[in-house]
Amino acid sequence: MRGSLTTHIVFALLVVGIGFAIGSTNLPGEWYGALIKPPFNPPNWVFAPAWSVIYLLIALAGARTWRQAPDGRAMLLWAAQMLLNFAWSPVFFTWHRTGLALGIIVAMLLAIIGFIVECWPTDRTAALLFVPYSAWVAFATLLNASIFILN
Repeated sequence: MRGSLTTHIVFALLVVGIGFAIGSTNLPGEWYGALIKPPFNPPNWVFAPAWSVIYLLIALAGARTWRQAPDGRAMLLWAAQMLLNFAWSPVFFTWHRTGLALGIIVAMLLAIIGFIVECWPTDRTAALLFVPYSAWVAFATLLNASIFILN
């Protein structure tokens, strides 16, 4: 049990810590404020609490997957979605490349769905931990696409 707890803590610290660092260094700023946004764009304050919860779910799923098969296909998909996740904010908010960001978020959504499909037969809990994440990223993909089209 101790190894399991340690693994979960390490994953939580890494995922939430890196996510916080990337989020705090790639802020929306004036550029984002000036963009034309769709009517379903949520207020800015929604994003930090939503991502905090989602990052914890991602970490839990990653720790479970790591403990079961650290070199398996599910872990590869987990790592891929994490790299894409961490790449999106700088591309969108710092480089202002909404089209490239759209490509990244679509690839991320596919990796998330792939993780769910891969884990479903062997670790339904890890798969279910990614369901809210997939819903949020699907919404974020629609938002990113709308911003790209409107601007």
